[in-house]
Amino acid sequence: MTVKKILFVIMILTAFSACAQKVTTLAAAYVIPTAADAKKMEQDIFSYINEYRISIGLSSLQLSKEATTEAVNHSSDMAYKKTPFGHEGFNARMDNIIKTVGFIHASAENVAAGYLSAKQVVDGWLNSPGHKKNIEGDYKLTGIGVVTDGEGRLYFTQIFLRP
Repeated sequence: MTVKKILFVIMILTAFSACAQKVTTLAAAYVIPTAADAKKMEQDIFSYINEYRISIGLSSLQLSKEATTEAVNHSSDMAYKKTPFGHEGFNARMDNIIKTVGFIHASAENVAAGYLSAKQVVDGWLNSPGHKKNIEGDYKLTGIGVVTDGEGRLYFTQIFLRP
């Protein structure tokens, strides 16, 4: 074997080992969010939504324990495939809230999946006309639920209420 061929083989092996290290590094960089991470994301989403509403002259939303419970349950149902991704069961969620809160004049819901941060999900909703309409709606209360499935994929639900 000539020196050029040996150098070529070494160069190829070095290139492959560098790629493997990058792949390993990328895989190691993603950490499956914990329940504590999900709770922090709920708080961050609440803050980002209210910051946005205030920036356009709307009042901030208040957290509703009942809406939060329903939002968490819906995110969990989507994450663990008890219900398809989307708004299935929305009327039942509103019925559960009404049993505790009383009459609701208006309600809406945003859902999302796969985002990696609270900022990403809020930006995604603000770039979607239907979701943005809900965020900018005449609502007073909200509930937010973030749940991680067994593979680390995040599911988000935000419920909006006007009692």
